[in-house]
Amino acid sequence: MKRRYYIIYILVVLTLAACSHRPTNVQQVDSLPAIYPDYVDVTIPDSIAPLNFSMAADEFSRMDVVVTGQKGGQLTANGEWAKFDVDQWHQLVHQNVGGNLKVTVAAQRRSDGQWLQYRDFDIHVSTDRLQAWGLTYRRVAPGYESYSHMGIYQRALGSFSEETIIDNTSVPGMCVNCHTSHQTNPQRFVFHVRGDHGATMVQLDGQRQWLQASNDQLGGSMVYPYWHPSGRYCAFSTNQTRQAFHVAKEERIEVFDLRSDVFVYNPTTRQIISDSLLSTPDWSENTPTFSPDGRTLYYLTCRQQEYPAHFKDEQYNLCRISFNPDDATFGQQVDTLFDAVSMGKSLTWPRPSYDGRFLLFTLSDYGYFSIWHEESEQWLLDLLTLEAHPLDLLNSPRADSYHNWSLDSRWVVFTSRRDDGLYSRLYLGHIDENGQPTKPFMLPQENPRQYYTTSLYSYNTPDFSLSPVSFDSYEAAREILSDERLSTQVNSDRAGNLK
Repeated sequence: MKRRYYIIYILVVLTLAACSHRPTNVQQVDSLPAIYPDYVDVTIPDSIAPLNFSMAADEFSRMDVVVTGQKGGQLTANGEWAKFDVDQWHQLVHQNVGGNLKVTVAAQRRSDGQWLQYRDFDIHVSTDRLQAWGLTYRRVAPGYESYSHMGIYQRALGSFSEETIIDNTSVPGMCVNCHTSHQTNPQRFVFHVRGDHGATMVQLDGQRQWLQASNDQLGGSMVYPYWHPSGRYCAFSTNQTRQAFHVAKEERIEVFDLRSDVFVYNPTTRQIISDSLLSTPDWSENTPTFSPDGRTLYYLTCRQQEYPAHFKDEQYNLCRISFNPDDATFGQQVDTLFDAVSMGKSLTWPRPSYDGRFLLFTLSDYGYFSIWHEESEQWLLDLLTLEAHPLDLLNSPRADSYHNWSLDSRWVVFTSRRDDGLYSRLYLGHIDENGQPTKPFMLPQENPRQYYTTSLYSYNTPDFSLSPVSFDSYEAAREILSDERLSTQVNSDRAGNLK
């Protein structure tokens, strides 16, 4: 009996100790709290992990946060940062779909222990549910001439759980990039390997093809893939890429192509389907994508320049050509869909929404490697009216680049250097049926300030995933090291000549 009393006594003491940090003698502040990450007035899906945050300034030692649902429910967090219980967070958010979460923040100053309570702010819970299990992305350490630690990873959106799909610790010196799934479905998955054991990997329902890294007839590697909606084909470009370095501190690196072409690959027959209109001697064709109905191929085109002397004259337009999936043939005419060059700009990374209404792209001053361009910003093209406009609410003064759509065409994920100007982070945003965006939010982490201030990795090429990617990285590493590769055959049209 005495032991039970001791347990009760200990619980009471612990409860009182926990409560002792609740705000007392609170001073009201007529301003919004400066928090990290900035989640003030963002719009979220109901499936997202808790939006934990801290005060942006070091002058505060403790926080007390209350989240109240417009449709009911309440959640509290008290500690060095606002850390919410995952299950309670999901329960509250689900309860408030289509409503707002009112967030009340109080913070305690280190210097004098004074508690300050700020103006409430809202988090909006969208009725558009995010049709995705999680995200895939590449994470890479800074480096230019050698491949330091990098890999392709996947992350559940509803929690903080991250898994490695493949990284280069298993194959030293390997660079893995250009990973793409079939309309966010990882049953069909592709990525490219650079290095001594180069290859292009195509995984179809668990079966892997390791293709030769380059084809002599193509003149380069198979990169920047995009699946046909039927899953029968995958479009690629083949690029002879080079790097150059700036002497100005505001600019670091430039990436350009000595040449590039576009083609379509049939993984069943291992045939490369080329066309003289997509492989021209005086133009560079790049980064292809298919329309959602599978009957149009979008791609970039740029007049070939003398590199590196005229790298700033490398400016791309968005073009399209018809494609017949029944016999894998292209149309007779190429149309310019968006003339960025006439604006003195360059267009890159075209991504049509899966409902066929919009096309998201990045606009910068020149080139197509927009992740290194501070001025790069995201634009939206209405495929019904062919009118385009910048997505001001998604953009920032720093580089905003690689992006992809969710399958329901209401959410986008993209990279941005807005956080510190050095590392690219992942952000998610909502775009409604009229093409209007909301303020984006940084991918949540359990302790975001600690995570992002200590991480030495940049994110790029993110995409949504309907389910976890099933991939045997151990067997894949063994297969990469074996250098056993499948050959591809080039079938070209009309003139039948590749440059």
